Amino acid sequence: METILSLKNLTKKYGALTAVDQLSFTIEKGNVYGILGPNGSGKSTTLGMVLNVVNKTSGNFSWFDGSTDTHEALKKVGAIIEHPNFYPYMTAAQNLALVCKIKAVPKNKIDEKLEIVGLLDRKDSKFRTFSLGMKQRLAIASALLNDPKILILDEPTNGLDPQGIHQIREIIRKIAAGGTTILLASHLLDEVEKVCSHVVIIRKGKKLYSGPVDAINASHGFFKLQAADLQRLQQLLKEHPGIDKVSEKDDVVTAILKEPMAAETINEYLFEKGLSLSYLVKRKESLEEQFLQLTNQNPTA
Repeated sequence: METILSLKNLTKKYGALTAVDQLSFTIEKGNVYGILGPNGSGKSTTLGMVLNVVNKTSGNFSWFDGSTDTHEALKKVGAIIEHPNFYPYMTAAQNLALVCKIKAVPKNKIDEKLEIVGLLDRKDSKFRTFSLGMKQRLAIASALLNDPKILILDEPTNGLDPQGIHQIREIIRKIAAGGTTILLASHLLDEVEKVCSHVVIIRKGKKLYSGPVDAINASHGFFKLQAADLQRLQQLLKEHPGIDKVSEKDDVVTAILKEPMAAETINEYLFEKGLSLSYLVKRKESLEEQFLQLTNQNPTA
């Protein structure tokens, strides 16, 4: 697998404040990566360092095979890390033509990129007439003009209405399907879960998890159970080799699984032990539940 970007112990300090703390992860070609964390967790600072707009304090990062200097490597990168900044009195096509001149890419790319972001029919409309979502889509088109190997987006759906959010997510999926690697920073769990294949979770600059989204959400799930004798129910569940943890709240027992198990299996087991259930449901932890569990286990991170 071709490596696009590699970070090793990357750190950024502002005086006594450590914004990014020994951050290490690798981005491989063809995937959609999400840097997930609450506001102030160091996501934008991390992107700023790898894009050479923020100076690192220590650690290293390398683009592609590591033999290309950052200035040359960034010619193969498309990025949006601030609000779209175009001339309001110029049309979409005119603004992109100016970007083509700056990036030294042919203007015949303009229609192709506007088509990708769904703005080809508005190519001759002035930028000032665009909605916030359209402005963001034009910025993505601009970032794609040099056919980048990786597209970097910082909070791409921030401030958008539900329709605008949906449109941006669909565009991200379309770009990824075309083979472009994508790295996006977001504080929205839903966003990462819906569009990303891999996730790096950070909190206060520290990495809590790095890997496939499916892997963090790959728990075997849990049962919610009720019975007339809750004490007996908990005891039997604790004796079962397939149950990891058992807890009780508001007369409902939660049994977390350590291996795959069907609801019918646990129901039969309890019935054979002489216990009848009044309630049984199997659930799988969402990414949100996994994220909260992960961050709660790392209160000093």
